[in-house]
Amino acid sequence: MRLRVITWNIHKGIGGVDRRYAPERVLQLLLHHQPDVLLLQEVTEHMPSNRFDDQVELLSSGLSMPHLAFNRQHRFAMGGYGNLILSRWPLDDIEEVDLTVGWRKKRGAIQARAHVRMGDKTRSVILHNLHLGLAGSERAEQLKRFLASGPFRGIHANTPIILGGDLNDLWGTLGPRFLAPAGFQRAGSLANTFPASIPLRPLDGLFIRGNVQFVKGHACTTHLAKQASDHRPLIADLELTNLFAATPP
Repeated sequence: MRLRVITWNIHKGIGGVDRRYAPERVLQLLLHHQPDVLLLQEVTEHMPSNRFDDQVELLSSGLSMPHLAFNRQHRFAMGGYGNLILSRWPLDDIEEVDLTVGWRKKRGAIQARAHVRMGDKTRSVILHNLHLGLAGSERAEQLKRFLASGPFRGIHANTPIILGGDLNDLWGTLGPRFLAPAGFQRAGSLANTFPASIPLRPLDGLFIRGNVQFVKGHACTTHLAKQASDHRPLIADLELTNLFAATPP
């Protein structure tokens, strides 16, 4: 069975070039690509600068993806923003991992288990959505902490895992240094995603582990992708393998 995954820092719905708040552009792009799973960063709720919109509800209802997990990492007197997982299939076992390092900006990861329906059978797929820090030493500590966390350590090696997010990976080295030794492979080739207008850095990443394979994918290069955010989305089609084998959680 194939599923389409998109990871994208939507920059609160603010365009990377025109700095205009227009969440409808984000929604339009996602509707066009019809994802099954979304790993989004910088999604806002009730912030005055964003017309008090509830982007979680806006995206969930607009995409007909009712199953969600949201971690509002940044909380203000009015509203906040954080990481959002949206799925076409039910989610449970939702866990949050605090990745904040010392006095630096609050960061974190959110994990959820998607129950992917295939005919009369259901398959578990573990989803991870991360937003890492700006300093190299900070990102190293955050990935070490994530890989040592309870939610991650308890996952069997064969269980399909999809990990994505804004890793702030300036040089594209976090995968080989930290994720490959933990059994992950990049879903596709390394692609520059920031800034959206003229991408120079591979800040965003999408990785897989276990009984799941990469089929095809790319960093979106449409005109809308250049406008809607300051990051470009990564899109990947994946295939679940060993569908009827008994896979431990």
